[in-house]
Amino acid sequence: MATPRTRLRLVLFQIREDPVPLLQEQSCFIERCLVTRDQFTFINIVDTPNVSWKDVENAHAIFIGGAGAFSVKEDHRFTAPLADLVHEILERDRPLFGACWGHQFLVKNTGGTVIEDPDQEEIGTYSVSLTSEGVADPLFGEFPSPFWAQLGHKDSATSLGPGWRELAYTAKSRYQAIRLEGRPVYGTQFHSELNEERLRERLLVYLDDYIGGDLEEFEKIIRGLRPSIDADRMMARFLELYA
Repeated sequence: MATPRTRLRLVLFQIREDPVPLLQEQSCFIERCLVTRDQFTFINIVDTPNVSWKDVENAHAIFIGGAGAFSVKEDHRFTAPLADLVHEILERDRPLFGACWGHQFLVKNTGGTVIEDPDQEEIGTYSVSLTSEGVADPLFGEFPSPFWAQLGHKDSATSLGPGWRELAYTAKSRYQAIRLEGRPVYGTQFHSELNEERLRERLLVYLDDYIGGDLEEFEKIIRGLRPSIDADRMMARFLELYA
């Protein structure tokens, strides 16, 4: 990392209507990146949809987070501006990381496909395995295979556009982690910003959205949660390598 961690300037694009998960997500990214709050600029594109290059031009790295009630399969007033900005970030070769919805947004807007598939839905802690390219990747190469990660999604990527490389997968989802070849650009279907405790908090907020308010299913998921020590250090490692 050319820039000392204490001097990093970071941007997180959020897609949240509820202020509780909005603030929780901010805290999670701060924790996982091992930085302070004042090093992040948080932009909730639900409220500020017309994002542009000026919002990120001074950032050492850019993140796109999760979305709660929003799906990348639908167009919203923030969809086109964010898509245009993503392409400009790619053209300028800036470090970019998409987590969950952010991962799906990168896939969809670079020639891939995202669908809603109940059979691929994953909520809880899952075992994630590396591909051969994942083993050789600078970010994932230090990870054991498999490793634990926190998930919560209904939509899934089913194909990738040109240039993307498959780095990790689960039994249900082929594209758990991807990288744009030769670029500091990654996406993870799993929530790289969440550890076990933070996922528990998130599930409480989205109980109805994730599992229809089924308390028995909720308790089952909670009992199955595990620490995700390796995934928890991914964002800090990303910054060390590319920011």
